[in-house]
Amino acid sequence: MKLNINNTFSEELPSDPILENSRRQVRNACFSYVTPRKTSNPTILHVSDEVIQDLGLSQDDVKSEEFLQIMTGNKVMKNTKPYAMHYGGHQFGNWAGQLGDGRAINLLEVVHNSKRWAVQLKGAGETPYSRNADGLAVLRSSIREYLCSEAMYHLRVPTTRALSLAITGDQVLRDILYNGNAAYEKGAVVSRVAPSFIRFGNFEVLAAHGDHTTLKLLTDYTIKYFYPEITNTGKEAYISFFKLVSEKSLKMVIDWQRVGFVHGVMNTDNMSILGATIDYGPYGWLEVYDHGWTPNTTDSQFKRYRYGTQPEIVLWNLYQLANALFPLIEEADPLENILDAYQNSYKNEYIDMMTSKIGLFTKQSEDQHIIEQLEELLQVVETDMTIFFRNLSTYKKGSYNQWMQIVSEAFYTLSDVKEDVLQRWNDWFLMYDNRLNVEVLSDEQRKEKMDTINPKYVLRNYMAQLAIDDADKGDYMLIDELYKMLKKPYSEQPEYDKWFAKRPDWARDKVGCSMLSCSS
Repeated sequence: MKLNINNTFSEELPSDPILENSRRQVRNACFSYVTPRKTSNPTILHVSDEVIQDLGLSQDDVKSEEFLQIMTGNKVMKNTKPYAMHYGGHQFGNWAGQLGDGRAINLLEVVHNSKRWAVQLKGAGETPYSRNADGLAVLRSSIREYLCSEAMYHLRVPTTRALSLAITGDQVLRDILYNGNAAYEKGAVVSRVAPSFIRFGNFEVLAAHGDHTTLKLLTDYTIKYFYPEITNTGKEAYISFFKLVSEKSLKMVIDWQRVGFVHGVMNTDNMSILGATIDYGPYGWLEVYDHGWTPNTTDSQFKRYRYGTQPEIVLWNLYQLANALFPLIEEADPLENILDAYQNSYKNEYIDMMTSKIGLFTKQSEDQHIIEQLEELLQVVETDMTIFFRNLSTYKKGSYNQWMQIVSEAFYTLSDVKEDVLQRWNDWFLMYDNRLNVEVLSDEQRKEKMDTINPKYVLRNYMAQLAIDDADKGDYMLIDELYKMLKKPYSEQPEYDKWFAKRPDWARDKVGCSMLSCSS
């Protein structure tokens, strides 16, 4: 197996001088060397045919014993030294100090077709940052990460990718809901791929320690390899860097809102410096349109990371990154100006995104009111987000009296849409129909455009759980079926119509379908 290995993070940035794999506080370093834990009887369950091409691998490569052993932690490639990253973070709004890669181990960097990729194993054993955990992962969470990262890519949402999914042959003890009922589950490893896995927290921990020398080295490195468009130097370069990170992060979260994705644990250590979705833990997809929903049981009381607040949380996290970069800039005004610009841009970007979802592609003064009324109505009775917006594309101008036939499939309990609610929907569709008359696109052109914005298929929570249930019995076919379907989320794919459906009743309160924990 040949790869064009070109390690830069571990070659150009300072390492932890202590080589022993023991829990400790690390200083003046960006990473610690660590060797993956060997697995007893690994088996590759699935490989992304697209990601192997990105890395320059062949089908023969991924079928080889060498690929199996490397991607499950049993072998280290020649001329590479695996490591775990050193970072900190704010968790649920509070500074948590040092965190780091507690169960992720970076293997190597590859350059192929002029693109750089870092390859990382998740669930490959303990690191100096594992704290009280074992550094392992279970099949349940690994399936969710593998499928979701690939689904997000095809939804055109910035994301890390997944290369392979494997079971280790080992059993891992987990308490899925932190309620004292621990049980053994199948161990698994996901190999993840991204240009870089650097997070906001990598900068935060160095600033918190007053290590401005390493902070500057890390920032210069990140600009050099991942923001080459920045050509100015000194403070101006760091200001430009923060501006670009802010813009990329805004684009990412607008896309989350567009497809109904709820990350679940938007701590600063889970924010990619590249504006990509990273760390698929207790995430979920909006089934019922609800700004107050979060899938994370840990967040069930205060719902800090609920769907409706995600853009605000990104802004809050950017404030923490600004604080971390301040020692390099030593001026608050340029940072505050960028943060103010985020707030202003978000309002406009959000309205533009929402109007595009309902087929309004010219700007009119009443658009914000139309969107606000719609969002309010969607939350009066349980309405499926994906089905509503997808079916709305079939609406034809002048047919507002037939609106119920078009969107009724999206209502979970049709009998709830009565009297006052029914009248409000009538009023909204009349307003919507009048607004459509300003649009220049024909009904067919509008539908075609809307269907590239509103997916037909997303990785609904219950779908992932069905794949997990089958996998626990040794049947991995549903993983492949969902993987293939999710590669074309905007296409009709009639052979998969059974997945274009509301959440079944059995999944309403089932663990893994309506609520999840960070236990993985």
